[in-house]
Amino acid sequence: MHRILGIDYGEKRVGLALSDPMQMIASPFDTIPNNPELVTNIQSIIKEKDVEIVVVGLPKGMKGQVTTQTENVNRFVELLIDKKVKVELIDERLTSVSAEKALIEQGIKTGHHKGLIDQTAAAIILQQFLDSQNR
Repeated sequence: MHRILGIDYGEKRVGLALSDPMQMIASPFDTIPNNPELVTNIQSIIKEKDVEIVVVGLPKGMKGQVTTQTENVNRFVELLIDKKVKVELIDERLTSVSAEKALIEQGIKTGHHKGLIDQTAAAIILQQFLDSQNR
């Protein structure tokens, strides 16, 4: 079976998570810089890891309103779609907060581990998607 890639898109860094081949469990995978090679790097990961769908967290304000970051993510998603990548969007409100809290509970100091927070947020986004598909 194919994997699913979860993405927590940020201005500086992009957190990535991968599903297992059975598409049941999301795991933090990597954090990559948000730079001009971002889409190319994601395409390489899609090919290398046999990814069928990319799930991108869509940030919204707490009342569901569109924010500047929502617009940034939408532009990023359009770039992926232009490259024939199958993309699903999922509400990502509070995932970074949840990710940081989970890491702190594990005894991991988050101050120097921003990339780990991004990967964990991507895993939360992806797991929410997987759970919604496997009901």
